[in-house]
Amino acid sequence: MSDQTLDLTPGQTPDQALEQIAANRSFGGQQLRYKHWSATLHCEMNFSIYLPPQAQQGPVPVLYWLSGLTCTDENFVQKAGAQQYAAEHGIAIVCPDTSPRGEAVADDPDGAYDMGLGAGFYINASQQPWAQHYQMYSYIVDELPALINAEFPVDASRISISGHSMGGHGALTIALKNPGRFQSVSAFAPICSPVSCPWGEKVFSHYLGDNRDQWRQHDSVELVKAGAAAMPVLVDQGSADSFLEQQLHTGMLIDAAQESAFPMQIRMQEGYDHSYFFIASFIGEHIAFHARALA
Repeated sequence: MSDQTLDLTPGQTPDQALEQIAANRSFGGQQLRYKHWSATLHCEMNFSIYLPPQAQQGPVPVLYWLSGLTCTDENFVQKAGAQQYAAEHGIAIVCPDTSPRGEAVADDPDGAYDMGLGAGFYINASQQPWAQHYQMYSYIVDELPALINAEFPVDASRISISGHSMGGHGALTIALKNPGRFQSVSAFAPICSPVSCPWGEKVFSHYLGDNRDQWRQHDSVELVKAGAAAMPVLVDQGSADSFLEQQLHTGMLIDAAQESAFPMQIRMQEGYDHSYFFIASFIGEHIAFHARALA
């Protein structure tokens, strides 16, 4: 940890402290949960972090996990079963929330699940009323890592990123847009081309406006086509995923990678759906994939 460690005393106001709100022993390490005031999102945010037992001896590499629509920082922590593999490989896992939160934060006026709260899409909104709070790209790329690097025993030079669905989109685009920042990226059932699906078209039109050139800057297929630098990529997609054809468009990513000679490992997993049963089935392989890149 840095010499400027924040006071973790519970009860302080958000702008004064990183406050621990949960702690559980898991596979010899610690599953922790914190809240803090985000200057980027202008609201209080929660995140979870798993510290493997190796973190007691010194800094460990870190994997950022980005969750999907309707999720919080807790879904992956409670359902994926990742802690045992993180402990085995000595990797910390950071799980941020999926959007800004709070009464003042704009939400879908119809209360739909695919825009607003729980649907930050890991981009920086430029349109009102979204722009004031929905700056998830900057939060994930800049603010949260700076906090994690300063306050926890992680090695800031060994970072990877992964995610599911909307979070898979976030992981892929953030990694592709920041060459050299991440040692590897993986995704479960990612939204591969948000510019080409109903989820993406709805959110991008509201968050970013009508300029589709801006949309393409947050689309994995378009980034690969535009010549994004190659890096280790693993994608798993279930063949029984009900969102595959209309929303996810995995085939478009396969085609773009082939056309651009971008070496990706994209696996179709027979009979698996979009749920955490799918993620739990292959999360051990994903963490091992990242462990090799982070070694």
